[in-house]
Amino acid sequence: MVVNEPKPGAYVWQIRVYWEDTDGGGVVYHSQYLNFFERARTEWLRSRGIHQARLAEAEGVVFAIRRMTLDWRLPARLDDLLDVTVHSVRAGASRLEFAQEMYRNADGELLASATVTAACLDARTFKPIKMPDSVRSEIEHVE
Repeated sequence: MVVNEPKPGAYVWQIRVYWEDTDGGGVVYHSQYLNFFERARTEWLRSRGIHQARLAEAEGVVFAIRRMTLDWRLPARLDDLLDVTVHSVRAGASRLEFAQEMYRNADGELLASATVTAACLDARTFKPIKMPDSVRSEIEHVE
């Protein structure tokens, strides 16, 4: 078995798989992967001082997922400790593109990967707007 590990410099957020995350057989239900990836992105933003609730309130800006591609490779199971990464982020004028991976901590197996595009929207109208410079300066072209 080849042991994988997060890419150098990747942000790693850990989560334990609980019964509520699984189907009746103790395997993580497919939609839960979206939640795990979302939480890692949120914590990655928070680690850079970007709090989405404050951003919406103070600057009138929200991020919404426009596109997501997932590749499931192996199942996560009940009680697994998962390392969910954010390892590449690119900022456009009104979007963010994330690359993410999920590993089983115990053996380093790559379980899933995702590419995600988030649109920057006006919090009131939900129409695309330019990303605030304060946000861009914190996240621009992280690799």
